[in-house]
Amino acid sequence: MNRRNFLAGLAGAAFAKGRINFVFILADDFGWRDLACYGNRYFATPNLDRMAAQGARFTSAYAACPVCSPTRASIVTGRYPVRTGVTDWIPGRPSHEKGPITTPRTATELKLEETTIAERLKPAGYRGASVGKWHLGNQGHWPTDQGFDVNIGGNQSGSPPRSPKPYFGPFELPNLKAGPGEFLTEKLTQAAAGFIERNQANPFLLYLPHYTVHIPLGARDTDVARHKDRAGGRYNPVYAAMVESLDESVGQVLEAIDRAGVADRTMVMFFSDNGGLRYEGNSKDAVTDNAPLRAGKGHLYEGGIREPLIVRFPGVVRAGRVIGTPVSSVDFFPTICDAAGVEPGQVDGVSLMPLLRGGSLKPRPLYWHYPHYSNQGGEPASAIRDGDWKLIEFFQDGRRELYNLKNDISETRNLVAREPALVKRLAARLEAWRKETGAILPRKNPNADPAWPGWNLRGEEKPVPPAAR
Repeated sequence: MNRRNFLAGLAGAAFAKGRINFVFILADDFGWRDLACYGNRYFATPNLDRMAAQGARFTSAYAACPVCSPTRASIVTGRYPVRTGVTDWIPGRPSHEKGPITTPRTATELKLEETTIAERLKPAGYRGASVGKWHLGNQGHWPTDQGFDVNIGGNQSGSPPRSPKPYFGPFELPNLKAGPGEFLTEKLTQAAAGFIERNQANPFLLYLPHYTVHIPLGARDTDVARHKDRAGGRYNPVYAAMVESLDESVGQVLEAIDRAGVADRTMVMFFSDNGGLRYEGNSKDAVTDNAPLRAGKGHLYEGGIREPLIVRFPGVVRAGRVIGTPVSSVDFFPTICDAAGVEPGQVDGVSLMPLLRGGSLKPRPLYWHYPHYSNQGGEPASAIRDGDWKLIEFFQDGRRELYNLKNDISETRNLVAREPALVKRLAARLEAWRKETGAILPRKNPNADPAWPGWNLRGEEKPVPPAAR
């Protein structure tokens, strides 16, 4: 079905009352299993669970990178991070001077030449707001320099503002001040609700990238206290309280949409920028548990890139749908453009509207290129997922790992030796993609020290040794 027929088919419903609005809620470092509707037994997330029951829940949705800034760039541009040059968190980290390879430097901002989703929608009459964490460059590269009409709380920082107690005032962000004891997650929610109320008469794009649940961990004492006794060492009570505060925020945003009378013509999406963080610094106390997925933030294993994705779109998405088709964060840009009736331009993603309407997508591979070490023990690597198969190529020692995700979601059985023809085919596709996108690869370090302690290779369940940081 072409776009013209699709829009005509919706004319009797949402479009009869005006253009579609878009609310994109992005969590930070949020794990695939951190929601009750994804199998979590300890955290109460009634609002996101209800949103999933009212819309579609994706089980194989991926961030384009296992760390934050590159995924954020992919969301707002629809392009793989490697094309934007933002391949690591901003500002990134230099290679270890005695390590075996030298890794490329990441771009330190999203270039102004990139076309963002706000810029793409603006000629169609949309008013755009970015409320929350930006982390795509210093002043001059903030949201209002990239097509958004409003920026509340977004700057170059990747963490919540420094304050005596994490996530609580006093602190100041662009167009947002918090007094003593005021809660950052709540302040951003109030700003988002205010934007919806002020723009109910015109089409809008609300990008709401929360700072939570990024470290340093911080939540209301009363919420943490509710979990301390029952956690019993099975989960982090502060983290649990942060997850629940995020869920409360989603509920308040949905209520604001209802009050504005635009729920029947508003697409709401919830996603995370990368997998859940396993450990904070050198602590042995887990932040979150991504099981059955392997590893977490900073790794190209499933725990670092597979994310919760929930989409509510009344009149289009059948309530309670569960979608297993692999999708990527590069797909959100063309999906929003499709629903808005706007041409997406040159993007890497595809519209998810066929899936949301109950159809299917043409099979395609998904790609990752993360040529950096992460401080969670992740190695520089590239990866491809094609159907049920996933190949990872590691740059430090040249090894390859092949997994069948349908049979082995935990990536415990490396099938490289059993499937040489498949490895060759996937490796060729991955190499062709790297060449086509201009991917920069790590180089051998001529000053490498054989005694260098190394990164925590294949030991991602433990914190990275201090010597490797």
